[in-house]
Amino acid sequence: MKKTIVALLAVVLCMGTLAGCGSSKSKDDKKILVGASPSPHAEILKEAAKELKKDGYTLEVKEYSDYVQPNTALDSGDLDANYFQHKPYLDQFNEEKKTKLVSAGTVHYEPFGIFPGKTKKLSQLKSGATVAVPNDTTNEARALLLLQKEGLITLKKGAGLTATKKDIVKNPKKLAIQEIEAAQIPRSLKDVDLAVVNGNYALEADLSVDKDAIAVEDAKSIGAKTYGNVVAVQKGKTDTAKTKALMKALKSEAVKKYINEKYKGAVVPLF
Repeated sequence: MKKTIVALLAVVLCMGTLAGCGSSKSKDDKKILVGASPSPHAEILKEAAKELKKDGYTLEVKEYSDYVQPNTALDSGDLDANYFQHKPYLDQFNEEKKTKLVSAGTVHYEPFGIFPGKTKKLSQLKSGATVAVPNDTTNEARALLLLQKEGLITLKKGAGLTATKKDIVKNPKKLAIQEIEAAQIPRSLKDVDLAVVNGNYALEADLSVDKDAIAVEDAKSIGAKTYGNVVAVQKGKTDTAKTKALMKALKSEAVKKYINEKYKGAVVPLF
């Protein structure tokens, strides 16, 4: 009789343990952990969390201050996704680190803007004026393309997103193009006539693309199309329930409204 009772208790305990495991697994299936840079990505994700909650998901955002850890964490399986980078950077990372991360979709881009320094309007720009641009190849090219769009310079045909100041073939105002580390450009505004500033650095410096910029990169430009920020996941996980729910939330009308109202042109939805 005692043996029978002990056996029954063992079965009950086992069933309870299994039920607990099942409950834990169920909770894990409804939790999405995403790595992101603080602004604007983490902020946008926190807004998307409200939409995910409607579908029964809990979103947890882990913030990173660099561009390497969120990819290594995703590759090792510590994250379900990350949101901080554009596709060219993701491709470069995969090539250098031998990872196999893929884009689940594009969410937004951060337009470059031409901001006034000592010169307040393009029409007031004098011959020999100094214009600051980012000193890394990708961002410098985008800056030069924006200057070309505004009629200030002409680039060699086909230079595109690899352009440097060496590719300038016409410079009627003899502008002095000063290459500066991108993050430092907002601090240099007082020393130059104009500066082309990355969207994220403009945000950090409290520069308003909507109010302060005198020219802005167009949403249809090659820079915007190429450098839209993506959600990255492990290869083979673009169609999982979690990824689909995350992308649905990030591309919701509520999130689009949030982006437009909060960032006022400094962050532009691409959906």
